[in-house]
Amino acid sequence: MSLRKLPLLLAAALLFATVTVGIVRAQGGTVADFTVQKTGGGSASLSAYSGQKAVVVVFLNPACAFTRLYQERLSALNSAYSGRGVQFLFVNVPINLDSNEGGGGSLATFSDDNGAASAALGVSKTTEAVVLQPSGGGFAVRYRGAIDDNPQVASGVQQRYLQQVLDNVLAGKPAGVADKRAAGCLIKR
Repeated sequence: MSLRKLPLLLAAALLFATVTVGIVRAQGGTVADFTVQKTGGGSASLSAYSGQKAVVVVFLNPACAFTRLYQERLSALNSAYSGRGVQFLFVNVPINLDSNEGGGGSLATFSDDNGAASAALGVSKTTEAVVLQPSGGGFAVRYRGAIDDNPQVASGVQQRYLQQVLDNVLAGKPAGVADKRAAGCLIKR
């Protein structure tokens, strides 16, 4: 083998390893417990929700236009699934935009100022969702990514990724889609 082909082979191997790790993380990785701060005081740990059928962690920031565009859709999903054993955690995270806005609009939020929750779940953007299912004393990742296929126009949505995953998980089926790239604002690390 010539030395000229070695960098190309190394690059291909690195790309393959990166894709493989991403697929494994999205489809069946487990998540260590983390704690988020309640807006207004107190805290909540992921382990406190081990009795739920699923936990949906959604990362938000009111300064991000995508968060504002998803407010009504997220509120509707929360209402539709909260009585079915699904716990939604709306987590306000710092983003790479300057803003003095606080809170999460009409959604009750937690905060992840130190980035522990977003790092543990491997998310990088708002508004990104992660569906977790209690499994063997921890939580298995069933989905990570976009809420649907149209972050800008609710009436233009054709694929409701988060809703489809929740329906499948609640029916005892595989999640279906494991991840979809989310559009949004970058989380500040």
